[in-house]
Amino acid sequence: MQTVETLNEGLKRAYTVTITSKDIDARVEKEVAAIAPQVRMPGFRPGKVPANLVKKMHGESLQRDALNGSIQDSIQKLISDNKLRPAMQPSVELDEGFEFGKDAEVKVALEVLPEIAAPSIDGLKLERLTVEVADAQVDEAAGRIAVQQGALEEHAASHKAKDGDTLTIDFVGKIDGEAFEGGSAEDVKLKIGSGQFIPGFEEQLTGVKKGDEKTITVPFPEDYGAAHLAGKTATFDVTVKAILNADKPKLDDDFAKSLGLEGLDKLKELLKGQIEQEHNGLTRTYMKRKLLDQLAAAHDFDVPPTMVEAEFDQIWAQLQHEAGHEEDPEAAIKEMEAEKEDYRAIAVRRVRLGLLLSEIGQANGVTVSDQEMNRLIMQAAQQYGPQDRERFVQYVRQDPMAAAQLRAPLYEDKVVDFLFEKAEISERAVSREELEAAIEAEDGDLKPHVHGPGCGHDHDEKPKAKKAAAPKKKAAEAEEAPAAEAPAKKAPAKKAAAKKDEAVADEVAAEEKPKAKKAPAKKAAAKAE
Repeated sequence: MQTVETLNEGLKRAYTVTITSKDIDARVEKEVAAIAPQVRMPGFRPGKVPANLVKKMHGESLQRDALNGSIQDSIQKLISDNKLRPAMQPSVELDEGFEFGKDAEVKVALEVLPEIAAPSIDGLKLERLTVEVADAQVDEAAGRIAVQQGALEEHAASHKAKDGDTLTIDFVGKIDGEAFEGGSAEDVKLKIGSGQFIPGFEEQLTGVKKGDEKTITVPFPEDYGAAHLAGKTATFDVTVKAILNADKPKLDDDFAKSLGLEGLDKLKELLKGQIEQEHNGLTRTYMKRKLLDQLAAAHDFDVPPTMVEAEFDQIWAQLQHEAGHEEDPEAAIKEMEAEKEDYRAIAVRRVRLGLLLSEIGQANGVTVSDQEMNRLIMQAAQQYGPQDRERFVQYVRQDPMAAAQLRAPLYEDKVVDFLFEKAEISERAVSREELEAAIEAEDGDLKPHVHGPGCGHDHDEKPKAKKAAAPKKKAAEAEEAPAAEAPAKKAPAKKAAAKKDEAVADEVAAEEKPKAKKAPAKKAAAKAE
């Protein structure tokens, strides 16, 4: 193998590698000797087929394999001999005029990682913003769960039901005067206007009061799921047992027990713990961004353009995806295009900080253990069906790039934790609103996605989000990475809070041994799914 360097500018390198036909032929002969014992041919005993006949039968594929193997080995030798640290996969081009039996000339182009002076980690100063969980916050969270679960105080007896009210009712359904199977239920909670029951049912309950009895006549849809009811007219004798006030959650031990908990105090204890976790995540996000700002200010070096381009492509693809969901996609894309260079600057900073964190980790012995890696693989495999999990596990174990991408987020977190330990940290008590405002203020700068070579994961760095640039704001939110570090959004949206609190209710119930009461069986009057 002969190697000639043809380019050495900045981080770019290029070489012409010549692999002699003699080397390729020797590789073919070696492969022939390896497979000959397995070759079968009429007229010859097993394993006794002459080498020239083996080459005649498999010559073309053997030559291709030998050439590819020779090229791969040559590239590895080139990298090793020249002590290169490729930033990305090298570009390899075989001379167009190559013919088997002749020397192979291969052009190799790559970018190398920059030589980074030992990163300085002395003198780091950080502020930890702490937030105390107020009782009112816990009560508010518990109240949202209660509303979501329908645990509400009753309206006054004189209150007339209106659209949006939740009623507790008993009903008996009949067709031709005869009750039908599945048409009766007790203590059913029904929100008027929810579409939970068949069309025409809920509307007829408008104006009823607690204690009222009313007969509703309503036809089942022609396409109703139960064939024996489809298209038939039914009557429902309804008794209104309560009209619930959605503005007044009923927080008591009975409600907590309905979630499978010991009582209201236990529910509040669990909710307080979850809110504290959210606050800790916000605090970490703020500290991490301040840490990265200090590292960026103290270190400046060239970064491989191919890595920057790959990072920029990832940012841009995310922005385009978000822009496609805006009310005016064209305007959103126009806004993006006007600030394209800002996003390219973000990509540069992300790559630079990613390389810097990688160097700091290596210099200080930060590692991801085999046990931690196995846990990561198992966790990632859970997103696949049972039949594909083992294939995914094998893929990650056999593909170094896939393993690196999976390892990168945890490795970065461990490097950040190491730097937190080295930093001088002061504490200041703030409100949650002040902490969120501090994080939003940090978003005003060009913040990078921090990653190492080959990383394919998102982190809690995000682009500048101007008010006029809706797609940018959404993309920034999507780039918030590990859940524990992502700042929670402010809470004006009741629907979003309700969804979150519904999930919280499931989580807190799962932590207790007693099981929640079963919901009543699906009624025939309920809308078929």
